[in-house]
Amino acid sequence: MARLIFINLPVADLHRSMAFFGRLGFTFDEKFTDESCACMVVSDQAFVMLLQRDRFADFTTKTVADAETIEAILCVSAESRQDVDAFADTALAAGGAGASEPMDHGFMYGRSFHDPDGHLWEVMWMAPEAVETGPHDYVPQEA
Repeated sequence: MARLIFINLPVADLHRSMAFFGRLGFTFDEKFTDESCACMVVSDQAFVMLLQRDRFADFTTKTVADAETIEAILCVSAESRQDVDAFADTALAAGGAGASEPMDHGFMYGRSFHDPDGHLWEVMWMAPEAVETGPHDYVPQEA
């Protein structure tokens, strides 16, 4: 059985978050979207539930983290180094904030940004050969 993953994130302004992620090319499943939450489709098996902070709090007995703390880094894949740059540049133009310098390990390249609510996102590309062999056994192709 293939498992689905649903990541739940608290947001201060649901419409702002939907606009931000919509600019990054994500769509929303209207069947699971209302005034307090939106189901962002990442893939056929991965979804992010954007929940107004008070709605998010209904699901936990703990204090909801704010933008001053980081509990998770959310990472999405890209098909190429150029796609990493295009995605990150779009995120910054849509109101995201840069998080760190680009990470370039040869076999893997990534950039990171904070969404408007301060959640840390990364977009990464990995050489297909490194995916097949694992990064420790990857030998770059000569140009």
